[in-house]
Formats: sequence, structure tokens, C-alpha cells
Amino acid sequence: MTTRLSRYLSLDDFELAARKHLPKPLFAYVQGGVEDNQTLLANRAVFNDYFLKPNVLVDVSQRDLTTELFGHRYAAPVGIAPMGIAALTGYRGDLSLAQAAAEANVPFIMSGSSLIRLEEVVEAAPNTWFQAYLPGDATQIAPLIERVRKARVQTLVITVDTPVKANRENNVRAGFSTPLRPSLALACQGVTHPRWLLGTFLRTLAHHGMPYFENNYATRGAPVMSSSVMRDFTDRGHLHWGHVRDIRRQWPGAMIIKGVLTAADAARCKEIGIDGVIVSNHGGRQLDGTVPPLYVLPDIIGASDGMTVMLDSGIRRGTDVLKALALGAKAAFIGRPFNYASAVGGQPGVAHALRLIVDEVSRDLGLLGITELAALGPQMLVRR
Repeated sequence: MTTRLSRYLSLDDFELAARKHLPKPLFAYVQGGVEDNQTLLANRAVFNDYFLKPNVLVDVSQRDLTTELFGHRYAAPVGIAPMGIAALTGYRGDLSLAQAAAEANVPFIMSGSSLIRLEEVVEAAPNTWFQAYLPGDATQIAPLIERVRKARVQTLVITVDTPVKANRENNVRAGFSTPLRPSLALACQGVTHPRWLLGTFLRTLAHHGMPYFENNYATRGAPVMSSSVMRDFTDRGHLHWGHVRDIRRQWPGAMIIKGVLTAADAARCKEIGIDGVIVSNHGGRQLDGTVPPLYVLPDIIGASDGMTVMLDSGIRRGTDVLKALALGAKAAFIGRPFNYASAVGGQPGVAHALRLIVDEVSRDLGLLGITELAALGPQMLVRR
């Protein structure tokens, strides 16, 4: 496995491999955005709008990448963003992601749309953060949060940018649906991708049965091939800040709001007592044409008044991480590439992907002529 993984030299290399490895509908689910993919593409392009100004003749032989988030000192300022159905693209995907992150001592956020019970993942990787989608049925919110507390999760992430279902046309065109519908075309995709079929899907069925959405509610949800799946993803358009206030009163640990893109919303989070925000447009998977997080990061830093501000969407290189940190973020989260790494290489694949990005951050920090993250600042950037 080590020899095979050595050919992956960057995070983007995993995407190329996953495109061949995964059935077309599953790859499209992970890779795509919405409508015209304007936001998906802009999330990457925005990093090209900023250039770094290196210092020279600085002793950078010793560099410190550690960063503290919510009382835990992590080895690097990068983490794994939440991704749904990761156990369908890679065998026991959520566990592969969580355990690789724990070994590397970087944060991992488990998705609420996951197919392995959060209790099992937290037992294997106790510092796992959990990301919840608030149930549309408001009476189900408190029981879900209580379940997460009883699982001994320390850091709760609430995603707030999914009030209505997004228009993911690419999923429809590629044959992906929720629930998954058995068909001849889907069967052909399985047969023509035998490594995935044998190593992930049939292996999962043999050892664990049909995957279920395990963590959307306090109780088990529907199986991925059940017609009742859509009922489990009820409309959330009526949810409001009052629900966040209620959760803040109920939740004893660190609480993060993910999906903030305005200074006003960041200030509201601070007023409620939220510990941190993740500036995010959901990786371009919700509203097409949404501003890339890097553009609004300085405004949100200004309104955060001491809250921990993090960022996701579009991070692929160590230089991307440094640019986000120079503009004030405490950490940067990456999603799709780690899903691909889990799909093609399991936990060793995720571990290799983490080493690649952490090594890039360390190397780029040295090339920038600084030895610690605290020295990063907007003075090291020039905007196009």
C-alpha cells in the first residue's frame, strides 16, 4: 500500500484516481457543485487573487505548525471537513477519516449525513467533532443534541446554510439520487468498477448490512436505498436564530456555527455565545454564485470579537492554507480530497493525504521565511 500511495504527490492526484475508482454517480455526488458551478470554481480561483511576499535569509530550520483550537493543541492548522455518505465511497469511510486525523493530531468533523453511528466513531477517535444538520421537525432538535452529548462529543458544529434543498443538477445527470434507486444503469456502474463494488459496497453489506443514515436524529434514520430517505431530510426553511440560542443553552461544550458569510451573522454568533465560526459556502454545493469565503474573511474577523474563526471551501495547497491564515483564520478545513483518499486508499490513503498537505504547509512556511503561524498576517500578501 505504501508503494502504491507514493505516486500521489498532491491532493488533486486523489481526485484523478477516484474518478476511475468510483461509479460515476458517486463520484459526481462528491465532486460536483450546483447549477453552473460558479461558486465551486470561484472557491479555487480566489486563491490566485493573492500573492505571498517571502522574507529571505531567515533561520527557518525549526518551524512550529501547532495551533490551539478549543483547548486542544493540534499538530497543524488543517482539518478534515464534514462529508456525507463517506462510508459509501470508501469502506467504513468515517472511521478511516477519524482515525487518520487522530493519528495525525488534526481536527476531523464528522458529518451528520453519515452512515456509521457517531458513538462508534467517537469511541475510535475521541476528539472527533460532530456536525449536525438541525432536523426540520423542531421537536427533534433537543433529543439529537442530547444524543451527541451522551456520545461524549466535545465540539459541536451546526451547519446553517441548508434551509432548502439545493439544485444539484449534476447529480441528476450522473444518475445519483437520494435515495439510491436500484437500476440496470446503477448495476452496470458497479460491475464496471469492481474494486469499489467488492472492496466497499459488497464488503459493507457482508459485514454491516445495508447502510443507514445513522446520525440525522436521536434515533436511526432510513437506509440509503429506502423511499423514506427524503422524509428524513425535511425542509429546514422555518429554522431561525432562536433554535441556535436554545442549543447554546443545552450544549455544554464548544459550539461552532458553519456557513457564516457575513459580518452581521458573525456578530450575532458572538452575541449568542458561540465559540467559533467556519466561514464557508458549503464547498459550492448550495447557492450558486455565493461569495468565496476568502473574500469575506477579513470582515468576519473584524466582527468576531475574539471568536475562533476558521475557513473551508476550495483549500487544496499549503499556500492556500497560509493565505487563509494570513487573513486571520485559525485553521482551514478540506473536504473532497480526503473523501477521494479514503475511497482509493482507506485509512492509509487519508493518512498519506494529510502528510502531503501538512508537509506543504511546513515547507511553504519555510519558503515564506517565517517559523511560526503567529507571524502570518496580511502584510505578507499582495492582492491582484
